[in-house]
Amino acid sequence: MITDRLKKQLEFMIELDRMKNLYRQTYVLHENRKENDAEHSWHIAVMAFLLDEYANSKVDTFKIMKMLLIHDVVEIDAGDTYCYDEEGYKTKALREEKSAQRIFGLLPDDQKEEFYRLWREFEDGQTNEAKFAGVLDKIQPLILNYSKNGISWKEHDIYSEQVSARNRNTSEISSDLAEVINAIIEDAVKKGWLKI
Repeated sequence: MITDRLKKQLEFMIELDRMKNLYRQTYVLHENRKENDAEHSWHIAVMAFLLDEYANSKVDTFKIMKMLLIHDVVEIDAGDTYCYDEEGYKTKALREEKSAQRIFGLLPDDQKEEFYRLWREFEDGQTNEAKFAGVLDKIQPLILNYSKNGISWKEHDIYSEQVSARNRNTSEISSDLAEVINAIIEDAVKKGWLKI
C-alpha cells in the first residue's frame, strides 16, 4: 500500500517533469536550441561538485547541490525571467513566492519546509553556500553563451556593462571564477559579441 507521504513525494516528482519544458535564453552547445530548466539545474549542480574548491570560503557542497537542483522549480508557475529583463524583475519575486508555496506545498510537511528553506536561502543570497550557488547560476549561462559565440547576447543586444554588473560581486565569493568571468567579458567585447 502506498503511504500518503510517498504519494505526495511522487506527485512532486511528476510536477518537476514540467521543468523539462521551461526554456531559458541560453543555448545548449551542440544543438540549435535553448536549454531547459531541468538541464540548467543539473548542469550547475554538477558544477558545484566540480568547482567547490574555488569558493573563497569553506562551503557545504551537498547543500549547494540540493539548492541548485531546486532553485528554479518555482519557474514551473512563475516562468523564466531573463536575467536582463528589467520589467520582468519587477514582479519576479512575487510570482516566484506564490509558485514556491504551491509547488513545495505538494510535499510532506518536513520536506516542504526543507525545500522552501533551501530555495529561500538561495534567493536571499546571504550564506556562503547561497552566494557560491548564485555565482554558479550566473557563470554557467555566461560560459555557454560565450562558447556559442555570444548568440544570446547578440539576440538581445546586451552590453558588457550589463554582464559586468550581473557578476559584480563574484570576486568576493570566488576570485578564481571572477577572473574567468572578466576574461570572458573582455574577449566577448573584442569579438563584438557584447556591445560597449
